[in-house]
Amino acid sequence: MTGIAGYDTIRWEDNRVVMLDQRRLPTQEIYLTCTDYHEVVEAIRTLAIRGAPAIGVAAAMAAALGSRQIQTADVAQFRQHFLDICRVIAAARPTAVNLMWGVTRMENLVAAQADASVSQLQASLVAEAHQVLAEDIAINRKLSEHGQVVIHQGDTVLTHCNAGGLATGGYGTAVGVIRAAWEAGKKIQVLADETRPILQGARLTAWELLKLGIPHTLITDNSAASLMAQGKVQVIVVGADRIAGNGDVANKIGTYGVAVLAQYHNIPFYVAAPMSTFDFTLASGAQIPIEMRDSREVTHINGLPIAPEGTPALNQAFDVTPHRLITGLITEVGIFRPPLEAALQAWQDRRQAPESNPR
Repeated sequence: MTGIAGYDTIRWEDNRVVMLDQRRLPTQEIYLTCTDYHEVVEAIRTLAIRGAPAIGVAAAMAAALGSRQIQTADVAQFRQHFLDICRVIAAARPTAVNLMWGVTRMENLVAAQADASVSQLQASLVAEAHQVLAEDIAINRKLSEHGQVVIHQGDTVLTHCNAGGLATGGYGTAVGVIRAAWEAGKKIQVLADETRPILQGARLTAWELLKLGIPHTLITDNSAASLMAQGKVQVIVVGADRIAGNGDVANKIGTYGVAVLAQYHNIPFYVAAPMSTFDFTLASGAQIPIEMRDSREVTHINGLPIAPEGTPALNQAFDVTPHRLITGLITEVGIFRPPLEAALQAWQDRRQAPESNPR
């Protein structure tokens, strides 16, 4: 089944989890079929699927798949085995909060059905995984519609890493905003950072933009500053892997540098992410765990060495952009604008306030 952009990032098919193997792009479009939840966890760890919203969907599907592997009719045993499975899934990657969000949602579903049988719980979990995917696509469409207003006719938009359909259940966040602007008839251009060391911009964002027919140019990460100085960037839109309660944003390494450059050159810098990416339990970005990955991702490309054998390499996968550098946070509930900490607190207060008495 072909998705809304001509491909499926992830889908549930015949009680299996099927996902586009993003490690093979752009040269090969190959789908992984996972029949065991451990295979989904490994796909998350090895970046066969990546991007915070997509990882949330994958986590929900992994939980549903794992539940079907539990061979017992005893409900108490099932619940314990299911919690064990969820702990394995939750440990796959540390930074993207959507992973834990997806797992917690499935745990809560099981906890809420006190009188359900094992088969009923398994069926509910599969249905919930379908719902998580459908909601993600709908939320990203709404988010993108809100966000496309920040891109104007004739703009050149810079984006970093990949926050398109590949990073979500389908439509995209940052690339979704760009896509919505293009679909609204705005004649725009996109500059895609290559995004070392995994080259998500070169391999994935350029691949998506090509499929969507949106004019784009791939640039090296270290040319962004020069292009900004030449007036060739009008707006920047990136995604996020976790957003703290004060509006600090964890995203792919290099995002912080782009934000600093944007402020110096007086260029609007927006972050697009669903509300599921917000972690209001964290007061600031200083509390966000930052994943450290294998140094070979820096010293090698496609298995080929680009540095002398034995060279030490630091591979910090994410960085944190302080909220004071962000022009706005684009979400499905609208755009939060500075002061971000106050805006986010006001939104939380409205959500928590009791409904007014109509009498």
